[in-house]
Amino acid sequence: MKIYRVGGAVRDKLLGRTSSDIDRVVVGATPAQMLDAGYRPVGKDFPVFLHPRTNEEYALARTERKTAPGYHGFAFNADPSVTLEEDLERRDLTINAIAEDDAGHLVDPYGGARDIEARVLRHVSPAFAEDPVRVLRVARFLARFASYGFSIADETMALMRDMVGAGEVDHLVAERVWAETRKALAEPSPSAFLQVLRGCGALRVLFPEIDALYGVPQRAEFHPEIDAGVHNEMVVDMAARLAPGDDLIGFCAMTHDLGKALTPAQEWPRHIMHEERGVAPLRAMAERLRVPAEHAELAVLCCRLHLLAHRAFELRPETLLGVIEKLDALRKPQRLEQFITVCEADKRGRLGLSESDYPQGDLLRSAYQLAIGIKASPFVEQGLQGPAIADAMRKARITAIAELKLAKGHRD
Repeated sequence: MKIYRVGGAVRDKLLGRTSSDIDRVVVGATPAQMLDAGYRPVGKDFPVFLHPRTNEEYALARTERKTAPGYHGFAFNADPSVTLEEDLERRDLTINAIAEDDAGHLVDPYGGARDIEARVLRHVSPAFAEDPVRVLRVARFLARFASYGFSIADETMALMRDMVGAGEVDHLVAERVWAETRKALAEPSPSAFLQVLRGCGALRVLFPEIDALYGVPQRAEFHPEIDAGVHNEMVVDMAARLAPGDDLIGFCAMTHDLGKALTPAQEWPRHIMHEERGVAPLRAMAERLRVPAEHAELAVLCCRLHLLAHRAFELRPETLLGVIEKLDALRKPQRLEQFITVCEADKRGRLGLSESDYPQGDLLRSAYQLAIGIKASPFVEQGLQGPAIADAMRKARITAIAELKLAKGHRD
């Protein structure tokens, strides 16, 4: 029995990154030997065990054989005769197919260290094409490593195009698509995820609502980048900058402008009512991918209300309060800050505006603080009851917000 560290931990060490992604592979052992050594089994499809003291995962070296289309169509062989090189060969990218023994010596039969040095994402073997999830994984890895200067090898991109053309990605289940997308949105450069999927043709299959944004023009005075798809890429990257690792903010940013793809061409480059038109495709995407309710709900609100946020200084006090109420921020205070972050990402995710400020956010925060500070007790003491209390509180909040806008020099 021999144990090696493999995958992300070895890759990140070579990149000088810290990593919590520690995988170990066991060569030359049987499940019975692992059990006798005190390891606890957890794997269903293939033998994975938990260390008796650390609870870290140890997987038996294995090979895979394609038996049917899609992600689940594999047969596994974890016989003790499977070598380390055979186990590494089944992995997706060369940078993830490096092993390290206890002495720190690398086993790198497929040139992963060389590709790390060259900053290239390259598939290990033709078996890459057997698993459609790998198309998403490569896109996600570029979203993580684009800032390190990584690119995708031409032959790997060509193989991914062939996989899409063969209909492999059509077999991906919603849960796997969402799991990879969610991770990608939490990476530093989510735009790379979209660009890779578009480049290999998978975006139009998996995210047709987003793919449809490309080539749609916007008004240059508001969007110097012109193309709605390019703007969307800039917004998701700005969201990642403003809220690092937050896939909820990322999803809302990615879907805030879907309605622009539905604007009749004769109305271009204007997109009147795109905030309402975008709700139906957003809901369709969220349902198809089984997106968590929290993500879908906030995304719909951001889609519908983001233009009001941009016009916050022009809004009547009751409209400004209405934005806060529609967000349900008086009961869910985190909603307001999440909404503002998405709106700021939208405003700054434009050519030449990445370093601009977003004073509308401060106005919304101040209005919220005034609204939340008005309580029911004074109106109860006045003898009001039932709906009359709520009505009086709302009027008081509108008055307070009007005074705030007046103090800031913004008259209705």
